[in-house]
Amino acid sequence: MTALEPLAPLHLRVVWLPYDTVCDLYVDGDRITFDPVPGARTVATSGYALPGLVDAHCHIGIRRGAAPIESLDEARALARTDRDAGVLAIRDAGSPYPYPELVGEDGLPRLIRAGHHIAASKRYLRGIGLECEPHEAAAALARQAKLGDGWVKLVGDWIDRGRGDLAPSFEPEVLTAAIRAAQAEGARVAVHTFSEEAAECVVAAGADSVEHGTGLSADLLDTMAAKGISLVPTMINIETFDDIAAGADAKFPRYADHMRRLKRGFPAVVRAAYEAGVQVRLGTDAGGGIDHGLAAEEMRLLHEQAGIPAAEVVASASWKAREWLGLAPDLGDVVVYDRDPRTDLSAAREPALIVLRGRVVQH
Repeated sequence: MTALEPLAPLHLRVVWLPYDTVCDLYVDGDRITFDPVPGARTVATSGYALPGLVDAHCHIGIRRGAAPIESLDEARALARTDRDAGVLAIRDAGSPYPYPELVGEDGLPRLIRAGHHIAASKRYLRGIGLECEPHEAAAALARQAKLGDGWVKLVGDWIDRGRGDLAPSFEPEVLTAAIRAAQAEGARVAVHTFSEEAAECVVAAGADSVEHGTGLSADLLDTMAAKGISLVPTMINIETFDDIAAGADAKFPRYADHMRRLKRGFPAVVRAAYEAGVQVRLGTDAGGGIDHGLAAEEMRLLHEQAGIPAAEVVASASWKAREWLGLAPDLGDVVVYDRDPRTDLSAAREPALIVLRGRVVQH
């Protein structure tokens, strides 16, 4: 483990973006305060600060190439890559490798784990999901609810090789029972969906967040907004759909065409979600096919492709997401940028100072 500097009070004079005003900010232990702290060391005298970015769909338990990691040190290294990009909280949306030991570890982003993905037998990435039969799904999700940090992950659809196209992983009544079983255990449920058919099932079942959501319709978006179901679009992942389709053309042309259509229409879906009042969260889907440390790129896509205002992208990627995940607003996490990311999103690529759990980890 990397040695950390001693914990000591810090002082920053910055524009604090949740309040949009210049203020003297003090970090005393793992808490932020606006009351002066004697002896605090000044670490910033200018800049724009926020309480860190949140990657709400990230996998530090999966290495590049969609294989499970093999050690806690691998997970630490991936988490630090995200941390150094300004991500100070991660909702790990499913991991085949358990790592409860890392929750609360100094130097790592705050982790909210969703346990092991639950998927249909032979209908997901090999070795990544915990595969089960329909009659096992509800109990499997309920078990994972006890192993994570308040979230579980359900794979709602995948390619059905017999059909030659995307199809729900389970029948609607099975999806509904599984979601409700996890919620009865006190967990919130994140559900992977690409297809129109699965999206309809999952929204009707009352999932807590839709992951990807390429098949969402306008009617479903209105329902999501009314029910408080968030969308984590992972636009950087959807950018890979053309490559996925190219690899499937020979054997599954219907699936390949479907994936291309979903990709083409997705920016409009995300824009419509925002306009319908759905809470759109930042998520990169890092792990497997997407590198870690790309939160700023996802922010750019949300703005440039989906047309979400930059200021709203920043808010939803930071303090609004932390509130959604139940993180206290006064925790000792601060990222400082030299320029205002609300007017120049490229600033998010270049953190000037990172304070995590009350310690400077990058300056």
